[in-house]
Amino acid sequence: MSRKLEVLRALIAAWKAGDIEGVLGHLHEDVVWHYAAAVAPPARGKAKARKFLETFRPQLGEVRWRLVDFAETGERLFVEGVEDYTQTDGAVVVAPYAGVFEFDGDLVIGWRDYVDVGVMEAQKAGGPASAWVLALADRPAI
Repeated sequence: MSRKLEVLRALIAAWKAGDIEGVLGHLHEDVVWHYAAAVAPPARGKAKARKFLETFRPQLGEVRWRLVDFAETGERLFVEGVEDYTQTDGAVVVAPYAGVFEFDGDLVIGWRDYVDVGVMEAQKAGGPASAWVLALADRPAI
């Protein structure tokens, strides 16, 4: 298995467990994280990443984030996955996404998530996931 994929899986496991320090342990001090690329400005630096995580994580109950495919070239790991979680208010959010992770050694220094925020917001407001979103999300995890 790819070392970069192992690091990302460890980061995902920390996020699922609600372990913010564990997530941050996989991020470079100078990380640039586009948590909603082209929708919101990135979190620049570990302190800003911490602030985002500490704001967002308390809104989540169960997290089922999973990867369905990946490719690697040089210091980049490209992934396709599913953001899948239940908020503390009971809303279920399921959104296919693509992500790009750039590494400096074993630390993530660049992170770009490409996701349809509108799909997520509609579900946060209580709407159901569409049949095509569910079909994309129903693929087996790697």
